[in-house]
Amino acid sequence: MILTVTPNPSLDRTYEVPSLERGSVLRATGDRVDPGGKGVNVSRAVAAAGVFTTAVLPLGGAPGALIAELLGMQGVDVTAVTVSGQTRSNITLVERDGTVTKINALGPELTAEESALLLETVRTVAGHPDWIAACGSLPRGLPPEWYADLVARARETGARVALDTSGPALTAALPARPDLVKPNATELARAVGRPLATLGEVTRAAQELRSRGAGAVLASLGADGQLLVSAEGVFHGTAPVAAVRSDVGAGDASLAGFLIAGGTGPKALASALAHGAAAVQLPGSAMPTPADLHPEAVHITENPPAALRLSAPALP
Repeated sequence: MILTVTPNPSLDRTYEVPSLERGSVLRATGDRVDPGGKGVNVSRAVAAAGVFTTAVLPLGGAPGALIAELLGMQGVDVTAVTVSGQTRSNITLVERDGTVTKINALGPELTAEESALLLETVRTVAGHPDWIAACGSLPRGLPPEWYADLVARARETGARVALDTSGPALTAALPARPDLVKPNATELARAVGRPLATLGEVTRAAQELRSRGAGAVLASLGADGQLLVSAEGVFHGTAPVAAVRSDVGAGDASLAGFLIAGGTGPKALASALAHGAAAVQLPGSAMPTPADLHPEAVHITENPPAALRLSAPALP
């Protein structure tokens, strides 16, 4: 079982438009409404793979109620922490060439009591999950150290903990020793405070995060694939994509694929790549099913060439 925690979930409305023109009336060629937030998407992808998952969420107002309803329809077990504020609604505009423009709302400000209840709920409903995935930005009212507290409590249950966040929340959580962190290239560059232009530089940055407490680092490199740095070694992988339809939630699908496959080593990396490649070819934040995956197209290399340059340097 995989349990996810999303402190700042959202109701995501996605519109497909021919092109984005400021000041114009845009007519959508397609639209969809999905429950959103990084951990929510992980649970959706896990459920789509036929694996049991529970999503712990602070929910409020009509958008929160709709999120719970939509997740239930997708086979995700929901444990809601009721909050006084209204869950945020986000807007995504996807152009015909694959360009994505997102408008993310702030979301509600959680009180100290709501924050404490969310932490306690994770502890009480955790049971014996294989992984606890804590994902996304922190809402107003939660300090950067909140994830560190969550990781420490989650580890007390004996579960392995995957953390997908960025900025001060990521760096503050490293001393709590999460089993896995999943930054993208830019988030990794910011965490170490320097630009990353080659696979060797990405590897050294990931090793630095491991020295600061992370058990393993799964770095998403966009068109350059993914890099896994762990006690088992350094592995780089790529998966071909015919055409990008929407990259919203693709990283979350990738994390789900990694955890579903055990959460360690090149086999899990291959699953992550297959899920991520499938997700970007689907509309909005739709999550891939096993029928969408093409694991035979994934290519994994152990100890990849350090001098191999990224398509574009990641800047802090």
